Amino acid sequence: MKWNKRHTILAILLPVQMLLMQIVAKNPAFIEHYYSNGIYPTISSFFRIILGWIPFSVGDLLLAFGLFVFLRFLYRLIKTKFRNFISKIVHLIAIFSVIYFCFYLFWGLNYYREPLAKNLNYQQQKYTTEQLKNVTKHIIKKLNYYQFEITQNDTLKVENQYQQKKMYKMAVSGYTNLSEDFPQLKYQYRSVKSSLMSLLQTYNSTAGYLNPLTGEAQVNDKVPKTSYPTTVCHEMAHQIGFAAENEANFVGFLAANYNEDIYFKYASYRMAFGYCISEMRKRDKELSKELWRTVNKGISKDFNASYKFWQAYKNPFEPLVKKGYNAYLKANKQDKGIESYNYVVDLFITYFETSKEI
Repeated sequence: MKWNKRHTILAILLPVQMLLMQIVAKNPAFIEHYYSNGIYPTISSFFRIILGWIPFSVGDLLLAFGLFVFLRFLYRLIKTKFRNFISKIVHLIAIFSVIYFCFYLFWGLNYYREPLAKNLNYQQQKYTTEQLKNVTKHIIKKLNYYQFEITQNDTLKVENQYQQKKMYKMAVSGYTNLSEDFPQLKYQYRSVKSSLMSLLQTYNSTAGYLNPLTGEAQVNDKVPKTSYPTTVCHEMAHQIGFAAENEANFVGFLAANYNEDIYFKYASYRMAFGYCISEMRKRDKELSKELWRTVNKGISKDFNASYKFWQAYKNPFEPLVKKGYNAYLKANKQDKGIESYNYVVDLFITYFETSKEI
């Protein structure tokens, strides 16, 4: 049996790292100060500068290569009838140890930073159904307004004619405007790209993802364009260090809303409405129906078209992927898993009430 000393050391370091992460997770103030507002901005800027100019997704190629290597490892393991099994497994664990280290150093520690609400000085508390109703009515009013401004007809569905690459560039201006009111949400050095695996992401019901090893924001370029601006801004929020999905949703909403382009503004209220009406449906079905009746028909057509798009890609493997992602989120301090996305509603309510819009 062949043993590699370096592989053995790296393999032993994996459980050590996992133990350290348990300790780090209990010190959000330390992470916020020394990592999220310390070394992370330099690390993320470095990756966006060196990879942002490349027109294709380096991260997707890296993932494809990693999958190839893993499948090759399994094939050779079976072909050699599991000869030197222990040493090969140690080698595999050593590789996972390096990936684990890079994941948390390059981005993952942001999962354990202090809440965005604290960062923004929001005094949050449990909201009432009445508060939710008032905010949802306000969002509907704004959504109806922008839908009509674009189409000049409340029964027509919004059609976003922008190319995806143009929206990647346009999204930066929203963050530039946003940083004037929220300096901590400043975005520099764009690195946003269409994913090379967009079709696969569609089958997995995924609109985008951040590759933590390359710092690239990967966007599924097959998803409906009316929601595209907020998807782009959401992934950019991950890039500037907001790992929690509900927080990335909120920052994405703000960045799209602060954009001067009307399609970005429409997308921002479209996303906010989607989450708020979903929460209202859980609390009061009749009231949610009543609110839906105040929405322009063109908007209902937009949501219906989006629903049909995703339904067309339903497949037996999607639930398995969701379970895996759900487990990943729970392992990274998001106890509600995929449901964590929905927790953006309390941020919406605090924002609209604090900004005196309602």
